[in-house]
Amino acid sequence: MHTRNLINEFLSIKRFAMIGVSRTKEDFSRKLFDEFVHRDYDVVPVNPNATAMDGYHSFSKVQDITPPVTSALLMVPPHRMEHILRDCADAGVTVAWIYGISGSKHIPSGALHICEQYGMKIITGYCPFMFLPSTAFFHRFHGTILKLTGKYPK
Repeated sequence: MHTRNLINEFLSIKRFAMIGVSRTKEDFSRKLFDEFVHRDYDVVPVNPNATAMDGYHSFSKVQDITPPVTSALLMVPPHRMEHILRDCADAGVTVAWIYGISGSKHIPSGALHICEQYGMKIITGYCPFMFLPSTAFFHRFHGTILKLTGKYPK
């Protein structure tokens, strides 16, 4: 499946886990979390150091989410990615989006292998803000730069 089609598929799923969302309101991950909530997504926060975020129950790990989710947005450092993807596979996640702004070059090869091993569809290295309708100018500008450099997903 082409990356852009997979992005569209992910964004059509209105309930997903957001793994690694920060407890700090000013953090980028929280701004993205808030944007999805504002757009009527049922975003399930996953952070082992938080019990709630803006009134939403936060889970320690994706396997604890009830009812379970089938997709997850990962905002975790590369050294935690393989562990988190195994957790996702164990939880029945079939589509994972690994947040990034520089493409898949910073995604550990082991992470990609785990997705392949478990048959998980994967989006690597893009910011969801670029694909949301009517998003802020600088997010659209980021998408335009990727289009001009030939790195925008097809």
